[in-house]
Amino acid sequence: MLTKELIERKRNGFQLSRDEIDWFVKGITSGEIGDDQIGAFAMAVFFNGMDNSEKVSFTEAMRDSGEVIEWDLNGLIVDKHSTGGVGDNVSLMLAPALAACGVFVPMISGRGLGHTGGTLDKFDAIPGYNTSPTIQKFKKVVAEVGCAIIGQTNDMAPADKKLYSVRDVTATVESIDLITSSILSKKLAAGLNSLVLDVKVGNGAFMQNHQDARELAQSLVRVANDAGCKTVALITDMSEPLCSSVGNALEVSAAMDFLLGKEVDNRLWEVNCSLGGQLLEQSGKADSFSEGYQMISDAFEKGQAVKKFDEMVRSLGGPEQFSSSYTSDLPKAKFIEEIYHEKCGFVGSVDTKLLGTTLVKLGGGRARSKDLIDYSVGFDWLLGIGNYVSKDQPICRIHGNDVEMVKMAGNNVRTAYELVKDVPSLSGPIIETVK
Repeated sequence: MLTKELIERKRNGFQLSRDEIDWFVKGITSGEIGDDQIGAFAMAVFFNGMDNSEKVSFTEAMRDSGEVIEWDLNGLIVDKHSTGGVGDNVSLMLAPALAACGVFVPMISGRGLGHTGGTLDKFDAIPGYNTSPTIQKFKKVVAEVGCAIIGQTNDMAPADKKLYSVRDVTATVESIDLITSSILSKKLAAGLNSLVLDVKVGNGAFMQNHQDARELAQSLVRVANDAGCKTVALITDMSEPLCSSVGNALEVSAAMDFLLGKEVDNRLWEVNCSLGGQLLEQSGKADSFSEGYQMISDAFEKGQAVKKFDEMVRSLGGPEQFSSSYTSDLPKAKFIEEIYHEKCGFVGSVDTKLLGTTLVKLGGGRARSKDLIDYSVGFDWLLGIGNYVSKDQPICRIHGNDVEMVKMAGNNVRTAYELVKDVPSLSGPIIETVK
């Protein structure tokens, strides 16, 4: 088989067989197929797409290009994945809550790139926490604690890692078929029984409109289920930050406040309990969504989730009792400035992407994958849509380590917030469930 012929078949709109796809993915993994031909294949898929059987074959081939974790646990192996947003720290609360409900959560997470944050960057803000343990250590923590959140190892889905690096420079990142296989190959390599997906839509998400988000959610759910992993997706709103804090250490601090019951964002509560409820029902741990929702709520309210979080952090090298020491353990910026709007009125809309890109300029995110991060910078006290802003009410606080950058960020925040005279219509963060 010639690589050129396979690319030509896909370019001309033909369906590829499982054998052809397996052969191509093995060539990516071994290095026998070069970046130029990988890029040509990605562009052919971008324009002609893949049918469901091709996507399943491609996902499974990339999953099997590296190590697939096998579990000998007497229980359900589950996980959650978000397509990315601003102020999205759900994984920090949901993973330990699920563990408290009696399921095992081996969460393989990623780092932030562009205007959306990454779960691993948040955990890197915790002193001593190891996001790159051995697989043996990872499995041990999952077995003993019930959850562990780490990064993708070099041995997990290496074909996807290579393909993504080529897609990033060939303008093919947006292909829903390739996004589907990329997300699921890594998740399925963790040996899951069940998965819940949080597909974001709005001005702070990669998917800007509902139809695109629905298409991605349907693709992910169908391929995952056909690959043997029970999966459900929620389409959730990202037209404003999900958390009232944006920035790695600040989002960790907000997660701890949430877990301890000190300060709970209503939108965060709804997304956490809804995702958890769907997953517990899907996996069979709960008899219904409402029962699963209540189980997650109880895990938060009774302090079971924060206990699991402490155990996970301690087991992966972090502080002994992080929930008691996080206010002093987390890095802090030199300057904190309250930002006031020049107008009064209700928050009508928020340019969430602008807040995300401003965080990158402050040093709290990456424009390129190799950029270093300042974990201390960001925003907190962010007002959500519907809140009234007076001259005495700050719309947020900015945390930064450079006076000029703080000034820049303040101007951007004012631009991002549109104030209106009348109370805007409000809706919850859950838009649609895709099964």
